[in-house]
Parts: sequence; structure tokens; C-alpha cells
Amino acid sequence: MKHTENHVRSLQQKLDREVLLHRTIDRIRQSLELEEILTATAAEIRSFLGTDRVMVYRFNPDSSGEVIAESIDEGRLCSLKGLNFPPDDIPLEARERFLQQRVRSIVKVNSQQIGLSPFGCNGREDPGEREQVEISYRPLDPCHMTYLKAMGVYCSLVVPIIANGELWGLIVSHHAEERDISEEDLQLVQLVTDQVSIAIAQATLLAKTRERQAREATINRIATLLHGSPEIELQGALEATVQSLDGCGGRVYIAPAEGDDDVRGRRLPEIFAWGDRPTFPDATETPILEEHPQWRQWRERRRSPSHNSSQVYERADAIADLYKDPSLAAIAPAFKNTQIRGLLVIPLYYRQKFLGYLSIFRHEVDTETLWAGRFNSNVRQLMPRQSFEAWRERKKNQAREWTDEELQMAKALGDQFSMGVGQYLLYKKVTALNANLEYQVQQRTAQLQNTLKFTRILKQVSDRIRSTLDLDEILQTIVGRVRNLLNTDRVVIYQFRGDGTGEVTVEDVRGNWKSVLGTRCPGDCFPQAYGNLYLRGRVRAIDDIATEDLTPCHREFLESLQVKANLIVPIRMGSDLWGLTIAHECQGPRVWSKDEIELVQQLGDQAAIAISQAELYRKSQQAAATAEAKARELTVALQDLQHAQGQLVQSEKMSSLGQLVAGVAHEINNPVNFIYGNLAHATEYAHDLLELLDLYQKHLPEPDVEIVDLMEDIDFEFLVEDLPRMLASMKVGADRIRQIVLSLRNFSRLDQSEMKPVNIHDGIDSTLMILHHRIKAKGDRPAIEIVKNYGDLPSVECYAGQLNQVFMNILGNAIDALEEAWIAHSHPDQPPGPTPSIRITTERHKNHTIAIEIRDNGPGIPEHLKNRIFDPFFTTKDIGKGTGMGLSISHQIVVEKHGGQFVCESEPGNGTTFRIVIPIAALRPSPGPTHPVGSRLSERSS
Repeated sequence: MKHTENHVRSLQQKLDREVLLHRTIDRIRQSLELEEILTATAAEIRSFLGTDRVMVYRFNPDSSGEVIAESIDEGRLCSLKGLNFPPDDIPLEARERFLQQRVRSIVKVNSQQIGLSPFGCNGREDPGEREQVEISYRPLDPCHMTYLKAMGVYCSLVVPIIANGELWGLIVSHHAEERDISEEDLQLVQLVTDQVSIAIAQATLLAKTRERQAREATINRIATLLHGSPEIELQGALEATVQSLDGCGGRVYIAPAEGDDDVRGRRLPEIFAWGDRPTFPDATETPILEEHPQWRQWRERRRSPSHNSSQVYERADAIADLYKDPSLAAIAPAFKNTQIRGLLVIPLYYRQKFLGYLSIFRHEVDTETLWAGRFNSNVRQLMPRQSFEAWRERKKNQAREWTDEELQMAKALGDQFSMGVGQYLLYKKVTALNANLEYQVQQRTAQLQNTLKFTRILKQVSDRIRSTLDLDEILQTIVGRVRNLLNTDRVVIYQFRGDGTGEVTVEDVRGNWKSVLGTRCPGDCFPQAYGNLYLRGRVRAIDDIATEDLTPCHREFLESLQVKANLIVPIRMGSDLWGLTIAHECQGPRVWSKDEIELVQQLGDQAAIAISQAELYRKSQQAAATAEAKARELTVALQDLQHAQGQLVQSEKMSSLGQLVAGVAHEINNPVNFIYGNLAHATEYAHDLLELLDLYQKHLPEPDVEIVDLMEDIDFEFLVEDLPRMLASMKVGADRIRQIVLSLRNFSRLDQSEMKPVNIHDGIDSTLMILHHRIKAKGDRPAIEIVKNYGDLPSVECYAGQLNQVFMNILGNAIDALEEAWIAHSHPDQPPGPTPSIRITTERHKNHTIAIEIRDNGPGIPEHLKNRIFDPFFTTKDIGKGTGMGLSISHQIVVEKHGGQFVCESEPGNGTTFRIVIPIAALRPSPGPTHPVGSRLSERSS
């Protein structure tokens, strides 16, 4: 009975633990707020264990810790919530055991024992999987025992909280009296701790997400200030940036660009500042922080190449305490009169160009920490504290570290400021240009008024030059117009040749001054440097050759041309010096004005364009003529090639097929002759045998029984009656085979590759014999009626095989057309069509020619197709049913090979007639380079 009660009590305890576990997990999962989760966890664990205090201890980055959640029986133990504990309270080796082995510890002070239970060492790390808990006890360290006694604790349970692979904190249970912690209790606390770890990870993720959203919102707000309007709000964006990074001030330094000079020629930067800023108290003139030599040296050391290019960039710097950075020792006095201690510097680059700096300043702060017990934070604690009464430690003028989140936001804001400053500089340039526009317009208007007259003249001359593409007319127009505009004595164009020499090719002369057309300049008078200067656009104006610094040879040459003053303007075409426009004043010296020089220079540019267009037009005309001639040649060659290619393919195909037909006809002819030759003898022998049997029957009317039985078995009377008929039928079949073989040999005519007199009717009949299988009735279609109206024709000298191919093409196409028409009329909705027929008529003309006319009563050929039926490769049949070469080759055979005529007459609905007219005695034209086609069967084409 007692055993049953113990078993029931054990089951009830297990049930209570499961209920408590699920209730605790549900409370944890009801909220994403970490403080609520930890407070609920502490309360549930204390309720389950029945201890005096359960607290959640969180480690700080410096290894110290803080009690952030607590459930306590205030009558038993004092509250520790909000108190911090120094790193030495939990030594490094203990923290490592918590993290690596996930050790849980149970301390019993009176027994002076500590129980350790590693978790997860058995290979099972699933938080939801129960494990066999093993607790091993060992003596308690005296310092640890003294530490707990000073806290009023005689029983302690510590379970580590591992979150995201790091030791996040501890769940600690304290009791003022010694008590037992069972393995089941430890297992349940561990399960709850695992759920807390998951909740902490989720809460941390939620917090990071909220921080990221807030950071993005801040970046978007500042980006709107920088990019939302044409007037870049750098000042407002700087203020918002300083506030978002919890700074006390900041500045945007924009490096001076070309044109940002003061009255003394110094380039001035542009600075936007907000909040606290550094100053140099001892300087007579306040220097600029970013231009201080020490600052520049410091920033130079921060330069490094980009990871994806060879471009060198400065790196951003986050300095928590600028007074501890030796590289800033020279500029640190500028911050002495401020509370600035932290500095964040972000270099600004836009399109790989350095623009300046974004600097954020941060005040020093006074810190206040609430510790559990008084101790010296600067000395390692060797002995445990005797009191845990709250002690408030205050530190003044402390530096604040820049967090990773702040640095990420600063980098993103730096990118926005880089684009904003780039746009600001562009906007500034545009504004400056707009401000100066009115002055420029006024100044330009005055210049335009001064040059208006020359512009109008220039336009007239340019229009005149461009009105023609004739080079000689262009050059003559140029010299004539320039001489009239300048009112000078002579204007010439000196054109350079390909070998470097040149001569005067065009001139316009006033009065009786001598002509210099064709004059060449002496090469030794003009150095090569002159040509290089003219090539670079040099314009030379000589007001008086007597006073000008000229070589004696040059002056003598000008005097020989009666020149007193001249103006030389180059005519350049791309990178080449085409020539010179030269104005000569022969009456006396002359001062060439700036407007005259510019006018002639502009005319020279227009002349270069006109000359280039004229030469291009001339070359294009030549190229077009050449291309047109070449295109005509290529067109003819292509047509010849296509025709030859088609004929070659047709010839090779028909040659092979003709040889096959001739060979088959020859092979069939021999056995057929053998059969045909023996049929007469077989008929005679059979007749003799039958007469002999008749005599036997007369003289022996009563034959033997065995003979009678055999006569009945072989049906003697039928055999005697049928044998002559069978032999006669065999003779008819043999005759038919001989006719077919004769037709094939007559059609192929392999032995007639030259012109020979032949019977045209034999060729037509042979073709009809070959096409007999298509002419006879098929299915629902009746046999095609063949009507022959043969005239009295003499033997015609021709290529018989080639003409047979023509007959085959025409008759084959006629049969195709009749079959298609019959199929169309066989539809139930269509009236019945006429009986298909082909009429062949031949006649002799008085002009020593014959005519062959082949007419069908098919549907006819549409008018728009009739003109193309003789084109190579043209066909109206479906793909695979015709090559489009049949009628083209037939036309060539009749017209080119036989010097005849080949005409097609057709009307839709009235059939088609092909008329062939050839001479009786041919002129024997050469068959040409192609193979004779008389031995080939044709391939039909529309």
C-alpha cells in the first residue's frame, strides 16, 4: 500500500512538472518583449523550485554583469535587481565552462559541496529532448562559500543561458537555507532555460529589425533633405545626422574646386557646421581643421586602394577618445574649450572624386554604475566582498564607444552626403552660370552686333559654296567672294600635293595685276615648321613685307608676285593640311583687321567642309558607278550561276536516270526477245500435239481406264481449249513489253547526243507510252483522253532526247493540271467537270519549220503567273513536288539549242496551250558547256 502511494505521488510530481513546464513556455511565448519574458520566467521557476530568489543575470561586453529580472521573497533575501557585478565575481575559467560545457552548478554551503552537471556532452543537443541528468559533487571553494554566505545564500542553482552561440547570461536560484535540488528539478529548469534562449534570440532579432527600420527611416529622412529639392539642404541634413548619431555637433567640409578663389587667388573650401565645434584659441587667424597639416598627415595614413579597383580612397575613422590618439595630438588643443571627446570622420567621394569630409563630434559623458557592494574597480579582486549593499560609482569625462550600428548608419549617411554634395556642387555651378548669364548675354550681344554684318556675308558665301558639289566651282566661288569682301587685289588657293609640294590652283585677280596661276613656292624658302604651324590652325597676317621679319628668299618671292601685304589662312581637312587661302594686297601695305582675319578663317573652315563634301561626292559617284557596274555584273553572274546550277543538278539527275532507263530497257529486251522468239515455235508445237491427240481419239475411241482417269483429273477438254488462248495472250504481253522497251530506248536516245534527223511523232508517242500509267483511269477519275492530230512531217534535224524532255515536261504539267481540276470538281458542291483531255497537233509550215501544239482543257494559268513560268526555280506546286526548273530548261532547249520558239497561251478556265516551233533543218548551234539533256527524263514544274 505504501509503495502504491509513493508511486502515485511520483506520478503527480511528474505531472505537476509537465504542467509547470508548459505553463512557463506558454507565458514565454505570449510576448516578444524580453523584459516581460525574463520576469515571467523568473517567477515560474521560483514558484516551481520554491526558493527565495530567482534572478536572470546578463553579461555585459566587458564581462561584468547585471541582474535584469528577479522574483524574490523579500522577507527572506534582499533584492539584487538593477545591481551590477564586476567581472572577477565570475572568473574567466568559470565563464568558459558555462559556454563550452554548458555546466550547471548546485552549491550547498553547509555541506561545503558544489555539484556540477555538464549538459549536451552526451551528443544530444536538442532542447526538447530529455536526457539522463548526472550530478557530480566535489568540495566547495572557500572563497565561493564566503561569497555566498555574505549574500545570505546557503543553496544556489546556476544554469547558463546560451544564445546565438554566446554566453548571454545565467539563471540563478538562491535559497536562504540548504535544500536538495533533484535531477528532475535541474532537468526542468534546463528545459525552461532552453526556451528562454530561443526567446532571447527571437527578441534580439526583433530588436535588430526595429533598429534597422528606425535606421532606414532616418536615412530616408536625411536623403529627402539632400535630394528632395533642387536647393540641397546640407545644413538641415547635417543637423539631422548629428542628432541621429547622438552627437553634439558636426561639420561638412567641401574641398575647394577650380574657380573657388578669393580676391588674393587662394582657393577657399566651403564648410557647413552645427552644434559644438573645435576652435584654435591661440591662432591670430582661425585655421580650418581639415586643412591642418597634422589632420592631412593623419588622413594620408588612412588612404588605401579600393578592393575592386586601383583607385586609392580614405577610410572612415571612429575615434572614441581623441586625446588618446597620438596622431591627433597636434589638433587636440582645438577641442580643449569644448566637451568634445569622440570623433567620427567619413571621407566623401562621388564618382571616384574626393569631395570633402563629414565629421561628427560627441561629448564626453559622466557615467554612473550601481554595483552590488563596494570595491575598487581598478584593482583585481582577490578576496570576496563582505557586503552586497548597493554602491553607486560615478565617473566623469568618460569617452563613449561608437557602436557597430552607429557606424553602419554613418556609412550609409556618408553615401547620401557624397551624392548630395556632388549635386550641391553641380547646382552651385549652374547657379553661378545663371547669375553670370545676363552679363554674358550682354557681352555676347555686343559681339554679335559687331559681327552681324560679316555673319550675313559669311552665310551668303557659305550658301553659295554649298549650292554645288563641283569642286572647281566651289574653289572659284571662294576666291571670288573673299577678294570682293576684302576688297583686295588678288586671292589665290594654294593646294598641297601628296608629295608635300603644291601650287596655285585657283585665283581671282583685280585689274592688271599679273596672274600667279600654277606658281609653285620654292621649297628652301619655307621651313617644315611653317607647315606644322598651319596644320595647327595658325593664321598669318603680314601688313608690310618690307618691315616683316621674313627670310630674304621669302621676301624676294613675294616681291616677284607684286605682293606688298598678304593674309594666309589654312584649309584643314581633319588631320591633313589641304591648302591655303591667301589674300594679296599689291598696291601697298595694309593692316588686316581682326574681323577680316576671322571672316577669312571662317570662310576657310566652310571651304574645308565644302571641299570635303565635294571630294566625298566625287568619290561616292565613282564608287557608285563602280558598284553599279559591279552589281550588274554580279546580277548577270548570279543569274547565270543559278541557271547553270539548276541545269547542272537537273542534268546530273536526268543523266543518271536516263542511263538507268536505257540499261533497264536493254536488260529487259534480251529475255523478252528470247521469249518472243520462242513463242511462235511453242504455238506450233502445241498445235501439232493437239492434232496428234485428236488422231489418237479417232483411232482409239476406247482408251485405257488409267488414261480416262488422268483426262478427268487434268480437265482435258478445257486444257485443249485454253492452251491456244494462253499462248496467244503471252504473245500479246510480249509484244506490249517490246513496245515499252522500244519507247524507252526511243525516249532516252543515249546514242543521239548530236543533231540527227528523227521522227517527231515517235518521240511524242514514246513519251505518251511512258506516261501511260498516269493517263489511264485512277479511282474516281476517268482516263485522260489523248487526241492526236498528226500532220505530214518530214524528219526533223534536232536533239531528239532534249525534245523528248520538253514533251515530258509539257505533258506532265498538263496531267498535273487535269488531276487538280478533277479533284476540285469532285467536291459535292461543285458541278461535274468535262472529261479531261489532251490534244496534240503537229503541222508543217512553208517557212521550213514545224509546229507542235499541246493543249489541255484544264483550269488554265492566272495572268499574273503566266509571265513567270519560264523563270528558273519558279513553281506553283507544293514543296517537294517540283523544282521550278522544268519549263525553264525546256525554254532553253527550244529557243537556245534549236533556234525555235516556245510560247504559252492560257486563260483561266479555258485550258493551256504550249506551242513549239523549230526549223526542219537546224543551224547546228553548239550544245554549250552543259551536258546534253536528250537522255534525261524531265522533272515536272509549273
